[in-house]
Amino acid sequence: MAERTRILIVGAGAIGCFYGSRLHNPGQNVFVSLVCRSNFKAISSVKGVQMMTHSFGDYFFEPEFVYPSIDAAASDKDIKWNYVVVATKALPDVSDDSGQLESLRKGLETEDGGWCLVLVQNGVGVEEPYRRRFGEGLKILTAVTVANAEQIQNGVVKQNRWTRISLGPYTDGLGDDLSAIQAGKQLTSNFVRLLKQGGIKDAEEHTEREMQTLRWHKIAINAAMNPSAVLSSGAPNADMASDPELRVHLRECMLEVFRAAEAVLGLKRGAFPPKGMATPEAILKSTERNTGGRPSMLGDWERGSRMELEVILGNPIRAAKAKGADMPRLQAMYALLKMAQKRRDDASSTKTQLTSGGRDSSAKL
Repeated sequence: MAERTRILIVGAGAIGCFYGSRLHNPGQNVFVSLVCRSNFKAISSVKGVQMMTHSFGDYFFEPEFVYPSIDAAASDKDIKWNYVVVATKALPDVSDDSGQLESLRKGLETEDGGWCLVLVQNGVGVEEPYRRRFGEGLKILTAVTVANAEQIQNGVVKQNRWTRISLGPYTDGLGDDLSAIQAGKQLTSNFVRLLKQGGIKDAEEHTEREMQTLRWHKIAINAAMNPSAVLSSGAPNADMASDPELRVHLRECMLEVFRAAEAVLGLKRGAFPPKGMATPEAILKSTERNTGGRPSMLGDWERGSRMELEVILGNPIRAAKAKGADMPRLQAMYALLKMAQKRRDDASSTKTQLTSGGRDSSAKL
């Protein structure tokens, strides 16, 4: 039997649990564990996650270990993780996610690096904080997925559509270091093999340059759909794509991102998207069929959670501006949603203070 492979999923949300459940393959000596947050009690109490999937039917995913925090996983000294998969929301305006992995780093580093970080997160620029903190010694794979999944309640995940995930190495976003490219290629091949063993037949292997192209292509979709759903008072994807006025807006947002990608990646005008990648019209036609699909940012707004504004809007806007490209539609949505989020958070904070003050006053009486 093959040597045991251990994978730690940081972020037991819909995407983390979906791919974790497919990677977990004890028969092939592959074991997946979860680091949970708010859903720790629900998952640990039944020792797993109920999966309701379009692609693989319903089943129960029982990970090897379930932890309440990264520190708890790091304190398990007898465990050596081969892959640490980060599937949390990327919120650089709230916290530096790379810093949360420091406790794991101390137990995993060896002379040859010893472990590999896999980033399954939305946005552009998500890799750089990890590279800055951990240096060139850390092997990083970056991933883009189009899987549509949601956690309908703590410990219950529903996969609605699609399974595709694209992976490739990350050094500096350019892929000029030949030795690093070769090492990254081998790690990518190994991880793709594990996914395919678990039934993800459309797991794809890419070069570093191709992965950055894919990230910008997905940003075109996310930056159009996510903020527009919030600003349109909760319109689902298919409804937005079917509305004549919103359809024009979504298409123009995507074209704006395409032009920015050309500037950032050094491509000729009109060269993005490359052959084989969907055009805005093709994306919108596909979206029309995804009835009931809702962007993740809309769910965050409705729950009162922080939205991924920086990695989906802020980082692309700044990267484009540095190359002389303006993104007026994205800039407008970014400004509006930043202010809306600030006002909501300020109102929540004020309400909490007033409530707390009321309790203190009555206690004194």
